[in-house]
Amino acid sequence: MAKNIMIVGTGSSVGKSIVTAALCRIFKQDGYSISPFKSQNMALNSYVTENGEEMGRAQVVQAEAAEIEPMVEMNPILLKPTSDVGSQVILMGRVHRTLTASEYRKEVPNIKGIVKKAYNELNDKFDIVAIEGAGSPAEINLRENDIVNMGLAEMVDSPVILVGDIERGGVFASIYGTIMLLEPEERERIKGFIINKFRGDIEILNPGIKMLEEKINIPCLGVLPFTKLDIDDEDSVTTRFNKNVDNDVNIGVIKLPFVSNFSDFTPLEMERRVNVRYITKKEDFDNIDFLIIPGSKNTIKDMEYIIKSDLDKLIYKKHKEGIPIMGICGGYQMLGEEISDPLHIESNMDRINGLGLLSTKTVINEKKDTLRVSGKLNGESINGYEIHMGKTERFNCKPFIELEGNRFDGAINDKGTVYGTYLHGIFENDNFRINIIEEILEKKGLEKDKDKTSFEEIKQGEYNKLADLTRTNLDMDKIKEIMGL
Repeated sequence: MAKNIMIVGTGSSVGKSIVTAALCRIFKQDGYSISPFKSQNMALNSYVTENGEEMGRAQVVQAEAAEIEPMVEMNPILLKPTSDVGSQVILMGRVHRTLTASEYRKEVPNIKGIVKKAYNELNDKFDIVAIEGAGSPAEINLRENDIVNMGLAEMVDSPVILVGDIERGGVFASIYGTIMLLEPEERERIKGFIINKFRGDIEILNPGIKMLEEKINIPCLGVLPFTKLDIDDEDSVTTRFNKNVDNDVNIGVIKLPFVSNFSDFTPLEMERRVNVRYITKKEDFDNIDFLIIPGSKNTIKDMEYIIKSDLDKLIYKKHKEGIPIMGICGGYQMLGEEISDPLHIESNMDRINGLGLLSTKTVINEKKDTLRVSGKLNGESINGYEIHMGKTERFNCKPFIELEGNRFDGAINDKGTVYGTYLHGIFENDNFRINIIEEILEKKGLEKDKDKTSFEEIKQGEYNKLADLTRTNLDMDKIKEIMGL
């Protein structure tokens, strides 16, 4: 039977995912087999396993840190918001239903068995299971039938570590308040707390830590400094959307209301000469060398947003200027002439005009394609994965990629300036990414880099940096003692 540890947080985006990833890499380095686990993830950032099952990207990152293949058991429930009140519910990698929050809560008691079974699969296969909570464990209105925080810790009998974010302010109050809102038996499970994202002199912080330890009778396991790491974060509450600094290569990504799989652009963000700018207004189009329309969880609504916000006019302007335009998944659908939704799967609209930059038409249907694919583009190997509902038909344009099995993906216009693909993760292909960057550098009369960047090497280096940072600043001996190692 595996040992376990659960990381919960005082709120969303305090660093639970990153701390869990750090523990995955550290214990892997120490010779243990370790798996991440998050019973329920709400995110539009998803991934497809080898078996064609959809899961949250955060657990994929943690699996990569543990140097194991992602399995859907690591994230048995994925909620993908399709509106302000509803989400598509993915159970064990397959679409279940689209439900409102209240409808989903009624189904939770029936889902508990799925969560426990998935956990037991990992429990039998690995030495350690590193569990990540969701949001805050002190959301007392959601305590009944909780399967993601302290309810889950009780279900699998796990010790718990609480993470607080000092950058947002009030870290002592948030840690104290979280502890005080827990039931006495739940407090007993909290074996330590971590303060994350600290900047400054630790000696100034230490008196507060000591006072807090005395008040809650729980030890501080360490303080993690604020550090820039190129590791995918879990959701769109991220600093990546706030960057707007020109570089040798400026790539614009339309920031859609229902943007999905923004992790597609992490390999571009890791390139030192590239600035990825997330576009919401006219000024963001300035100095753009390459424009991308990303994936969407609600293509109809996002296409409507582009039209109503006049972003379509700015996209056409860039097209006339000769700026290359690429669409990924939902973005590919939007580049076509029409998107129809006869079954009203995404909205109450029957159809909407696309941008008309590719001679394609898309029909949204109930079947969701989730698969990994390989193929050739300009004679070079290319890999990715598909996650989409809808079938796109080409008319007067060529396919973009030749896939294995005599299949084709995407479309490209005659001039090669507009193209679309269903492949997520396409920029992880080093040759594809570097070729785009080098074409832009050549067009601008700038020198190309002699050394090529390997995305996989950079990524593994970042996981090692995270592990080193965590070992230096956390009491790992105490954490191992808490886990019974």
